[in-house]
Amino acid sequence: MDLTYLTVNDLMRGWHQTTTTLNCNYCDANWAITTPVTTVEQHLTIAHGGNRSQLIHLDSRYNTLTTKQQDLLTAFATGIKDADLAKEFQLAAATIRHQKFTFREKAKQAKLYLAIYQLVFETGQTADDLIALPEQPGIVDDRFAITEDEVTQTLKQYFDFTHEPLQLKRWPKKQKTIVTILTRVIDEIPADQPFNETELNNYLRPIYFDYTTLRRYLIDYGFLKRTVDGRQYWRTATRED
Repeated sequence: MDLTYLTVNDLMRGWHQTTTTLNCNYCDANWAITTPVTTVEQHLTIAHGGNRSQLIHLDSRYNTLTTKQQDLLTAFATGIKDADLAKEFQLAAATIRHQKFTFREKAKQAKLYLAIYQLVFETGQTADDLIALPEQPGIVDDRFAITEDEVTQTLKQYFDFTHEPLQLKRWPKKQKTIVTILTRVIDEIPADQPFNETELNNYLRPIYFDYTTLRRYLIDYGFLKRTVDGRQYWRTATRED
């Protein structure tokens, strides 16, 4: 699961939508856009034990809940009374109440942070804002006029984010789409250090089976540079850098 391209609503539902499909957040399952939501919810229950359980126990560096906190949240979700919960966990009732208070405080902190983040980074931005790309050696045409909204929709369509690292499901035909997917692929390659061809291939091979094509386009579109003898490669800076 790549949290970068999922909204809060996507996370709460357990599935996200592209222009043509409904997609499970946790596996490769997807359905036609006209599929009833109840079908997706049934899948989440049967295959993943429900979205709430999956989120609480999500194996992610962004999930900072301790094992005990995860167990408590799972119990809270059942509606069990504090006194009964205290007995189950062999804790004082006051401890249970304090833990609920702590969760509420964390939620307030998260709400405030999101408001600040949106004001700082998102206010005033429009769908016409273009992403930063490396300097291009030739004519800069419509292939390089890519908005944030276009990136979000394209990446959802072409990548499988349930694997680590992410995997490219198919190679696009349009050059603009190729440039768009390259903006995400390059993030998997460390910056500020050189690589030989074998080291670079080790980063690209898990992403797409035809990693040589991937490598070639990264070079052609300026995301990577290499020495004349082809022995060393490195990431290039974007126009904003």
